[in-house]
This record gives sequence, C-alpha cells and structure tokens, in this order.
Amino acid sequence: MAETELPQIYLISPPEIELSRFPDQLARVLDTTEIACVRLALATKDENHLARAADTIREVTHRRDVAVVIAEHVLLAERLGLDGVHLTDGARSIRKTRMDLGSDAIVGAFCAASRHDGMTAADLGCDYISFGPVGNMNLGDGTIAEYELFEWWSKMIEVPIVAEGALNEDTIALLTPVTDFFGIGEEIWRADDPGLTLCALRAAMK
Repeated sequence: MAETELPQIYLISPPEIELSRFPDQLARVLDTTEIACVRLALATKDENHLARAADTIREVTHRRDVAVVIAEHVLLAERLGLDGVHLTDGARSIRKTRMDLGSDAIVGAFCAASRHDGMTAADLGCDYISFGPVGNMNLGDGTIAEYELFEWWSKMIEVPIVAEGALNEDTIALLTPVTDFFGIGEEIWRADDPGLTLCALRAAMK
C-alpha cells in the first residue's frame, strides 16, 4: 500500500440479520462513509434465507456502487448476480471457484495467520487475502495474525490484504500503514449506532 493511501473499509454483515430491519441499517452505514465492499457472512445454511438476504443486500449495495460478495456459497454468488465470493478454506477451493465464476468475479480467501496459505492463494489468482483475527477472540485456536505478517506482506506481495477480527482503534492505527482493507463487522453491529462507531474506527487510520 502506498504511504499516502489509507486502507479501505470492507464491511462484513452480522452472522444473523432480520430482513425487515437490516437493509435499512446497512443503507445508513453505507451512507455514513465510503465502503469498498460488503460481505454477506450469515451463519445459516438455509439457501432460501441466504438467497432472500443476498437479493435484498445486493439492491442496497449496487444502488451505491458498492460490490457485494457472499461467504462460501459459490453457486449462490453466480445465481444471484453477486460480485463474487469469500472463501474460508485458505487456498483449497480457489482454482475451482475461479473456473466456476470466471475472471471478472471477486474471489477472496481467508488464510487465518498462515503466510504459506496466503502466498498459495495469491499464486492461484485470488483478488485479496484476508488475515485474522488481529486481536483476541473466543473463537478458533487463539492464533493471532500479528503485525509482522502484514508488514512482510505489504513489502513483498502485491495482492491486496484484509485485516479482520477483533479490530479496535489501537489495532487499526497500528495496521494502517501495512494493510489495504479493514474487514469490519461485529465491531460495529453490536453498537447502538453502527455508523457512528464505524466513523470512530475510520478516524483511527489517520
């Protein structure tokens, strides 16, 4: 990332949403500050619910020229006219996903804190690599994607990277010089005013 550029915000949906309320909430957040992309990352495996949610969110994002990707569900991404897919199995599914969706689709991969998985995913043609969590969480095995990983990547690899998971103002300030995107989700959706909380996190980049 060039020194004069600030990272962009990559917004991640909550794992559960109410379709009667969330689209309006999302619209308000998108109108608060510039967002590069939205990831639909629902916990449900119900394809009908996922499809309804994706349709609704796509209308909100595309109206604002914001890309939307879906976590995992490659077939739904294609069927529903989304901009791409976010894979959570490192580099394992990239080759087939790229063949299924074509060269124009966004294909990103979450690689936890593994430099090796990230490099493999980048070599296979990923559009971005996501590392995290960058702070302590109660999920997973407790491994954290450290500053040194982002610093090394920003110097050595051209494929953009996303920092996500347990972000706060301090980690954002620390990682701003060495990441391209911040994947922000639960950090704001738990707040009374997600848009205001997002603006505070964004201000930490400066």
